[in-house]
Amino acid sequence: MTITGIISAILIGIVVGVLGRLALPGKQPIGMLVTILVGIVSAFLGTALARVIGIPTATSGVDWLELLVQVVVAAIGVALVAALMGRRRTGVTGRGSGLTR
Repeated sequence: MTITGIISAILIGIVVGVLGRLALPGKQPIGMLVTILVGIVSAFLGTALARVIGIPTATSGVDWLELLVQVVVAAIGVALVAALMGRRRTGVTGRGSGLTR
């Protein structure tokens, strides 16, 4: 992969992460940096998944179906990370750390 390919994957990942976060209802307890990282990973996973299910990923224009798969994967990724980070903050029982009275 060339440097321009890596830079474009990062930029697409940022857009995919933000779109995936916007696709979810409510507020997610994760920061923008985590959203961007999830988006970058989702861009790579979404492209691989699009290839597996037979969506052409090497076209001369914008690959709208591939982008749709990437956004769906990003929404799932953001939801999973938000659930894991929310559980980590409140604990398994959802009652907080127990340090306050």
